[in-house]
Amino acid sequence: MATLPITIQVISLLVAFLVMLFIGRLIVRGKLREEYAILWIVCTIILIVFSVWRRGLEQIALTLGVFYPPSLVFLAAIFAVLVFLVHLSVVVSRLQSQIKTLSQEVALLRHELESRTAVKEASTSQIAEPAATSE
Repeated sequence: MATLPITIQVISLLVAFLVMLFIGRLIVRGKLREEYAILWIVCTIILIVFSVWRRGLEQIALTLGVFYPPSLVFLAAIFAVLVFLVHLSVVVSRLQSQIKTLSQEVALLRHELESRTAVKEASTSQIAEPAATSE
């Protein structure tokens, strides 16, 4: 298999560094949490490694017995996407449980506040009624 032209190597390095810069800016602005940024940084580092090590993908594919090296990239990408989706499903499930617990606690606190307000209003009206009848 022919090696990649140098222009593709330069473009992939440039894209990888731009992605790294973009991830850094998202972290600084607080729009991306560090736990998710690690995944993107690792993917970018892998892209940089394969951009610099031009025959690396072919050698790894040959080692794993994959006939066509780009199919190894697609296989790895599909596997990474599936793992990330499972992780996001776990996070969403945990957040849904926390929201349910918080809404139940808010409902209980609201009920307690309303009952205390009702008792307080009843006691103030009982104090005000004898004063109104005595006049």
